[in-house]
Amino acid sequence: MKIISWNVNGLRANVKKGGFDWLLNSGADIFCLQETKAHPDQLPTGVRKPPGYYAYFDHSKVKNGYSGVAVYVKSTDDQQLTTDNLRVEYGLGIEELDQEGRFLGLFFNEFAFFNVYFPNGGGGPERLAFKLKYYEAFLKYLEGVRKEQPNIIFCCDVNTAHQEIDLARPKENENNTGFLPVERKWLDEVEQKNYVDTFRYFHPDEKNSYTYWDMKTFARDRNVGWRIDYFFVTKEFLPKVNKSEILTDIFGSDHCPIFLEAL
Repeated sequence: MKIISWNVNGLRANVKKGGFDWLLNSGADIFCLQETKAHPDQLPTGVRKPPGYYAYFDHSKVKNGYSGVAVYVKSTDDQQLTTDNLRVEYGLGIEELDQEGRFLGLFFNEFAFFNVYFPNGGGGPERLAFKLKYYEAFLKYLEGVRKEQPNIIFCCDVNTAHQEIDLARPKENENNTGFLPVERKWLDEVEQKNYVDTFRYFHPDEKNSYTYWDMKTFARDRNVGWRIDYFFVTKEFLPKVNKSEILTDIFGSDHCPIFLEAL
C-alpha cells in the first residue's frame, strides 16, 4: 500500500502546474491533499471524480479559496482498501473547529486513516489559541478512536517543526509560530502517547530534509526549509510500515509531497 500526502497550496493551481497529473500517475493507493482552497463544485470533473479513484473532500464553510482537504482512494480489490463498508467522517464533531474544512477520517476494515490540515498559528494570539485548541481536540478524538481501532495512520501538515533538526534556522525561529515551545510540546505529547513520526523513525539523524519553503524568498533554491508535513502511525501499526520518504524533487507547491509504504 502506497500513500502520498501533499499540501498543494491550491488544488486548481496545482492542476495547472501538472501536480495532479503526477499524483494520478504515481501509483499511489491513497493520496491526500491539504490546503485545496476549493469547493468540490469548483473542480474539473477529472479532479473531482478521477477515473479509478474514489474522492472525498472537506472544504471551508466560512471563507472561499481557503483551507480544505481531500483524500483519493484507488479502486482496488485489495481487502485493506475496500470501500464496501467504508465510513467517512468530515470534521472532529466540534462545530467551532469544523468550519474551515481541515479534517477527513476514513475507517477501513483493517485500519483508520486521517488527513488533517492543522491551523497556522500566525495572525495574532486568537489564531494561535485556535491552533492549540485544534491540536488538543484532535488528539482527544484520536485516542477515542484508538480504543476501538489500534491501527491508525494520520498524515498532516501540522504547521509545526518538532525539533531543531526539522528546520534550517531553529535559533532565528524560536520565538516564531511554527516553532514555539507550546506548539512543539504538543508533538512531544503525540509521541509520548506512542504515535510514531515515521520519517524520523526511518531517518533518525537525517539533516536538511524539509517539506516546506518560503516561496517569496526563494528559500527552496537554498534549501532553507521546514519539515512540517508528517505521517504518524500508532506503535501497533508500525511493524506494517516499510518506508517513509520526502519527495523533494516534486514541484507544484511551496510544499513537496511525502510518501509512506505499508503492508
